Amino acid sequence: MAFVTARVRKLIGSIAILVFLCVYVWFVASMSIFVPDNRAAEVLYYAVTGICWGLPIFPLISWMNRGR
Repeated sequence: MAFVTARVRKLIGSIAILVFLCVYVWFVASMSIFVPDNRAAEVLYYAVTGICWGLPIFPLISWMNRGR
């Protein structure tokens, strides 16, 4: 997609990030009912899910900043 300008890439990427984060937050909150009622398990669950949201976002940000 060489015809996509940097401005359009950033717009597409920003919308994709917002959509992804909304779906991810919904998913994490929905799955939290399966976490045992234990403070350590809850902290571990939210720590891991709080870090893992960035993994699929990094390639998207890299794509957004590619080019001129």
